[in-house]
Amino acid sequence: MKKAIIIGATSGIGREVAALLSKRGWSIGAAGRRTALLEEMKLEGIADSTATIDITTEDAPQRLQTLIDEMGGIDLYFHCSGIGWQNPTLAPDKELATVETNATGFTRMVDATFAYFRKQGGGHIAVVSSIAGTKGLGAAPAYSATKRFQNIYIDALAQLSRMQHLNISFTDIRPGFVDTALISGSNFPMKMNAVQVAESIVSAIEKRKRTIIIDWRYRLLTFFWQLLPEWLWERMKIGKI
Repeated sequence: MKKAIIIGATSGIGREVAALLSKRGWSIGAAGRRTALLEEMKLEGIADSTATIDITTEDAPQRLQTLIDEMGGIDLYFHCSGIGWQNPTLAPDKELATVETNATGFTRMVDATFAYFRKQGGGHIAVVSSIAGTKGLGAAPAYSATKRFQNIYIDALAQLSRMQHLNISFTDIRPGFVDTALISGSNFPMKMNAVQVAESIVSAIEKRKRTIIIDWRYRLLTFFWQLLPEWLWERMKIGKI
């Protein structure tokens, strides 16, 4: 039986991926900040083990290792923990909280997992970043910047794994707008169903794809974003993340 730990498993994409992997015979270790929701996942048979983990705290790697030990080791680490706001006023609390979670917390957990898989002899790290990392979005500076950070960090770790001859593989998952609590109440275009997104993610994980942009519309959109010169991009009014 394959074993996976999912960070950010209590809602949205994380929960749907946990449920789908569980149906496919994986043993699931679910982790997140909301203990009550984790217990629900256990009662519903989605999770075999759970742990309350806040990735912004310094003891998060130790809590992760405790969960790994409880499961008897893991094959997959799936990072789906993140926050973000539209913040055109640059409210400091929102910008800094986004950096703390999406950059510092992300680095803390992915590095701890990399060290574990190096010692174990291999494994798979999959992370949910975003198409927002393609370009700097004026409506959400910290969100788009931290998602770009995640893209580059995974690139670097993949190269490091090769340099050190480690059997660690990586999947960088870049969704667009997914109908979850993160964008609840907002009128975003091209919203995708969380269950369908989870199916695409699980398929990418099973095939060990290196990078996946979910949905052809977003692949087309980001392709053209990357072609735009800076002077034109800066004049565009993109008000949604």
